[in-house]
Amino acid sequence: MKRSKQTHGQIEAKRRKAEEWRRLQAQRAAERQHLRDYKIALARDQVPVDTARLAPSNSYSTPDFVARGTYRPEPFVCKDCGVAEVWTPLQQKWWYETAKGDVFTSAVRCRACRTRERARKSAARRVHLEGLARKKKLPAS
Repeated sequence: MKRSKQTHGQIEAKRRKAEEWRRLQAQRAAERQHLRDYKIALARDQVPVDTARLAPSNSYSTPDFVARGTYRPEPFVCKDCGVAEVWTPLQQKWWYETAKGDVFTSAVRCRACRTRERARKSAARRVHLEGLARKKKLPAS
């Protein structure tokens, strides 16, 4: 049987957890509204698209920026840390025309999270290759 202090502690922990959840939901809603407002405000900044430099795509549809003829600032929320960011027209131009990225992709991570993810993948690849090398050296039983 639980004592009343234990029960009160559990109730208090649940209350704090619910308050934290409500605070996070309100913060996320405010960030989404801020992104909508920011997208409308930045609609004037545009960079022209050079369709000849885009990577070939086997899709029957055309991306919005090709139909529009310009890149526009695209706000997004980083999927790792939740920070509101903007994918600038110059960054889009580099991604689609220079790096030949797929025309139906968009930014999902901020610069810091992209760097962190790249380092994580590099370390995982190194560990994997070291394991394969170690496995090759083991004598067959």
